[in-house]
Amino acid sequence: MKFFIDQHGCAKNQTDGELIAGFLMERGYEFTLNADEADFILVNSCGFIQSAKKESIDAVCNIKQAYPEAKLVLTGCLAERYADQLIEQMPELDGVFGNGDLSKIADFMDSIKKQRGAETFPQKGVCGGDRPVIFNFPGSAFVKITEGCSNHCSFCAIPLIRGELRSRKETEILREIKKLVKDGVYEINLIGQDLAAYGTDTKTSLAQLLKKITEIPGDFIVRPLYIHPDHFSDDIIEAIKAGKGRLLPYFDIPFQSGDDGIILAMNRTGSFKEYTALVKKIRRQLPGAVLRTTFLTGFPGESDEAADNTARFLEEIQPDWSGCFPYSREEDTPAYSMKGRVPAKTAKARAARLEELQAAITADHLQNYVGKELEILVEEIIDAEEEGLAIGRAWFQAPEVDGSVVIRYDLDDKEALTSLKAGSVVTVKVLASTGVDLDSRFIKISRKKSEKNERKFVF
Repeated sequence: MKFFIDQHGCAKNQTDGELIAGFLMERGYEFTLNADEADFILVNSCGFIQSAKKESIDAVCNIKQAYPEAKLVLTGCLAERYADQLIEQMPELDGVFGNGDLSKIADFMDSIKKQRGAETFPQKGVCGGDRPVIFNFPGSAFVKITEGCSNHCSFCAIPLIRGELRSRKETEILREIKKLVKDGVYEINLIGQDLAAYGTDTKTSLAQLLKKITEIPGDFIVRPLYIHPDHFSDDIIEAIKAGKGRLLPYFDIPFQSGDDGIILAMNRTGSFKEYTALVKKIRRQLPGAVLRTTFLTGFPGESDEAADNTARFLEEIQPDWSGCFPYSREEDTPAYSMKGRVPAKTAKARAARLEELQAAITADHLQNYVGKELEILVEEIIDAEEEGLAIGRAWFQAPEVDGSVVIRYDLDDKEALTSLKAGSVVTVKVLASTGVDLDSRFIKISRKKSEKNERKFVF
């Protein structure tokens, strides 16, 4: 039986999709990239905010219309949160499978061959397993080190969906990274709801884990993602300093707001002053460090003054990258019943304002790379008639969320033609900044694509 996965949501959900594929292939199911030939189509859904829920529901309806003969299964966060309601209210679905125990997916798929149904499992541990299919460009992979979250930000439904924080065993993480590196993966992106909380339930720490990762032999780099600002500790900075270039000074710290009152209402302990000081400390200790953050606009009670404070905070910390999303009212979260609801139109306008400010900051920061040589992980080779083109990312660009680097090369350059492939690392000279992207010229191959990799990369 063949299966196709329609992937939605964040990197954490992406790794779940990869694990699902691995468990199914282990049982004898065949992964396909062609939905036309699939016996099962799995929609791996997101349930974080309303727009993401709608996207996943729309995907179910569209896929059922396009492929009526295939059995349709909803997995992911939306499935976990609303399993019973969805199987009852959506006749398009043959099955709804939660994310509590992904290792049960093959049994579930076997069962819905006979009868449609929904199944969820308790949120325990951190699921691991083989990932023969990676939903990334070659050379890059996500590694989940925690599951769930115990921060309980008042707007966030993640603890309701994925439960309280659980740290994955160090031995499992290190073994997985070793295998990925052996398979030729160059870029390891560590993910979890809050990496800074890693080990708080097992008497270890993120800094200790990072130190052990740096001791793994091989040619690779590590980017830690998603660190809650209230839990950021000095030992993280020290670990990256000691990482000898292997640990990237890239920090994804979701501040969400720059107004003290809103920060408190979000069930966070920081402030404009404290968060600003944190950013200054990082840049003082790690010159050249790159900062990505996230802002939420229209939180209940956010006045014009509060919105101005967030805009002022953004301009003060000058993040290299930031994302912004209007508040989504999620049932069963503390913020759901808070007074002072902000009109959606106002929340969107405030988000657009922050995005405009960020665009100017990013463009200014990228100008600093013009004329410099950078190492780039190649993601795609694009055919061109008169000039070769490729797309890749520099160390300061995380996959999927930040900009890219356009790589130009001559079609008579033998080195480029023979060695420049998706998954290779090349040295380029940056020619120009074009908004959120960089334009560059190929100089040489720094690291050839590994031929050892037995995994299938899909994007």
